Order: sequence, then structure tokens, then C-alpha cells
Amino acid sequence: MADAPAPTPEDLVQWLLRLLDVKPGDAPGRFVGRRKRGGVGRVFGGQVIAQALAAAERTVADDREAHSLHAYFLRSGSEDLEIEFAVSEDLDGGSFSNRRVVASQRGKPILNLAASFHRREPGVHHQDAIPEVPAPEALPSERELRAQYATQVSDPLRRAQMLTPRPIELRPVEKRHWMGGEPGEPRSHTWFRAVAPLPDDRKLHRAVLAFASDMTLLGTCALPHGLSWTQGNAMSVSLDHAVWFHEDFRADEWLLYATDSPWAGNARGMNRGRIFSRDGRLVASVAQEGLIRRIEPRT
Repeated sequence: MADAPAPTPEDLVQWLLRLLDVKPGDAPGRFVGRRKRGGVGRVFGGQVIAQALAAAERTVADDREAHSLHAYFLRSGSEDLEIEFAVSEDLDGGSFSNRRVVASQRGKPILNLAASFHRREPGVHHQDAIPEVPAPEALPSERELRAQYATQVSDPLRRAQMLTPRPIELRPVEKRHWMGGEPGEPRSHTWFRAVAPLPDDRKLHRAVLAFASDMTLLGTCALPHGLSWTQGNAMSVSLDHAVWFHEDFRADEWLLYATDSPWAGNARGMNRGRIFSRDGRLVASVAQEGLIRRIEPRT
């Protein structure tokens, strides 16, 4: 039997949009997040965060936009099931609204998220400068790099992680932890964007950024230690995740994700990220702590 044709970029983006479009549940404030197409094993954390944000936004007035979210991962989610979201409307004040979201599977919470929404108003402004890095057009895509290194991992990982087409295109500036080599500084820069155009909906672009913000971040704290899941010498799990949305942006145009890890210890690693638009605006900030354990080789 001939292999199925590879999905087009437009197909991949349509699947992502459907994934992030939560369905109404069986009661007010209840929503359901779809399963990822072809998903196997553990649910990607960025998916749960983006769906929880989408559920919270369904309950907030259109003149208030999400400016921050803070999430805790409680249990691993399963790709075998849809995800249920329960939204609590904690505050609708003069300028701000606040929502709490609990994501569950089989009646057990897998993530708690709080999101804050702000009615736009003028204010003072300053920001960090965008780092000086090569333009995305000068860099190979991560998909091309993964194809080069795919033979170094087991067949299940190769099919599930290394060679699967993704709706988000990544172009790393530095070597990834899974590419081997000597340990380096805990810093990383990656250009990313959706692989095809997105609709003109700021909520949707925020959801896509929230989805992508869980990519590349946790691996930053592994860079000084020569650890990588492809080498089988590390076990890592995201513990919490926070995103602050600063400026308008398009997630289908190049964004630079600059990450660093200021600390690791006690089997945890702290990671920070700044996301810049191509024209140098700081559009979002991210922070995440993760569990990171060294796996000693068997003797």
C-alpha cells in the first residue's frame, strides 16, 4: 500500500486551529478540548495551556484581552481522551477580569490555570532590545535538522518526535540539546511561526503563541549539563508555565524566542523566555520551571 501523502502546511494549520477551538460543554462555563490528530502518549503541555486560555476567553467581554496566564501542570494528560475545562468567573472589575480554569480527564485535574484580562488603555513604555541573531532565512528549519539526526534515536521516537510534520516551523540559531556536542551556555534563540497564514483574530494568535511557548523552553536548562532525551540520560517534565502578552503580533509571521536558564538545582530547572516580533518589539514574556533528573547508565 502506498504511503499517504504528506499534509500540506495549510492542512497542518487547519488541524491546529481545530485543536485550539474548544467546544461548548454540558453546562455554562464548561468546554471540551479535542484530541490532537494522530496523538500518542502524553498530551503536549502547550496544547492544554492554549485550550485552557481559549476556554477562559469564551467567558470574557471582547474589549478585554488576555495579558497574562499562570498554569500548574498537575498530572500527565492522555492523548487517548478529550480534555474537559471548567471556567470560574472570579472577577469582572472596571478594567480587569480574572478567570480560573481546571482542565480534567477521567474526573481528575491535569492542569490549573489562572488568566487575567485587561481593557486597553494608554501608558508609559519601554522594553528590552531584540538580540542580534541571524535572520530566519539564513537558518535551516528544525524539521531539516531533525531529519539529519533521526537515525540517532529509537524508531518510536523517530516517528513520534523527530519526523512528524508540525504546524509550527522552528529555525534554531544554536545547536539543540538533541544534536549532541559539548555542553554550552544555558541560552537559546529560535525563530518560529505557523507554517501557513492564520485568520485575523488576535485571540487565535495568542492561543497559537501560548501553544508554541512550551516548545524549546525546558531544554534550555539542560544545555550546560550534556543532558538530552534523545541520549536517554535525562528525564524532564514541565511543572508550571506563565505567559505575559505585551503587544499585538501575528503568529504566522516570524517571532524570535530568546530563552535562558538562570538556575538549576534540586532536580528542577528555571527557564525564561522573551518573544520578539521581526521588527524588534517585545510581544510576550514566558517563564517555566521543570523537573529535570539525570538518568544514570545501567551497569
